[in-house]
Amino acid sequence: MQYYNNILETIGNTPLVKLNKIVSEVDALVLAKVETFNPGNSVKDRMALKMIEDAEKDGRLQPNGTIIEGTSGNTGMGLAIAATLKGYKCIFVMADKQSKEKVDILRAVGAEVVVCPTAVEPDDPRSYYSVSKRLAAETPNAWYVNQYDNPSNAAAHYESTGPEIWKQTEGKITHFVVGVGTGGTISGVGKYLKEKNPNIKIWGIDTYGSVFKKYHETGIFDEKEIYPYVTEGIGEDILPKNVHFDVIDGFEKVTDKDAAIYTKKLAVDEGIFVGNSAGAAIKGLLQIKDNFKKDDVVVILFHDHGSRYVGKMFNDDWMKKMGYIE
Repeated sequence: MQYYNNILETIGNTPLVKLNKIVSEVDALVLAKVETFNPGNSVKDRMALKMIEDAEKDGRLQPNGTIIEGTSGNTGMGLAIAATLKGYKCIFVMADKQSKEKVDILRAVGAEVVVCPTAVEPDDPRSYYSVSKRLAAETPNAWYVNQYDNPSNAAAHYESTGPEIWKQTEGKITHFVVGVGTGGTISGVGKYLKEKNPNIKIWGIDTYGSVFKKYHETGIFDEKEIYPYVTEGIGEDILPKNVHFDVIDGFEKVTDKDAAIYTKKLAVDEGIFVGNSAGAAIKGLLQIKDNFKKDDVVVILFHDHGSRYVGKMFNDDWMKKMGYIE
């Protein structure tokens, strides 16, 4: 009989899928690493389990403990699935720009969710960074995950996602393209791939309102660049320790409108029902298509599932209200 002992054993080994119509103008083979096949429907399952296991090993997470984290939803889902099986409680802090579906899904798997305002400074006591830290300090037997600076985040992708991509492409990958939020995926995958072949180019997709692109190019953290944006799961108004700028060759910014439109376009053109950061990533890839040659193998990673955005990008009323479609 073929079966897994629990749902956590199904994390990883996600498929590479060739993209066709949406990349018809690109002179390269474009393959999508579709992370929605993980049990929590996102790439974050990988690092959520790794962060928990590492915290258990060194004693930061004690039996019957409470896991506390600020999340845009997907890391929370990964943590909640593992916590359910391992006997921990979860409190997740989210910004109010995240989709209602993400909040509802986390509550459905038994987590407590606290919603905070988006449009405040990171060090404001109301921000989801500050509230997460305060709750961790106030809650007995709590562990604050801190996915932004937790080295187990990038390590998970160095140990699993990177090797999978290398093996699946038989080492023929020439470019890796992915949206950047906490930085764990791009840094872990990028480090592994560059150790295998230093000529592989690592491209990060950023959003307007975020500091990554300018900081990477100039070393300047420009607070004037920071403003609220709609795109979920990528960009930051801080510099997480998991963004290893030295392994990233370049950043490309994508507008909120383009990210939303291309999220829908992926479903219509390719039958791939994925989330907002995937829309941003594919539009970013198209913006940098002049960097690719005919024999190149470009791998793009799709973070999460479209079901998280049914009330947003996949809702025409919302798209009209935002001015993204007529």
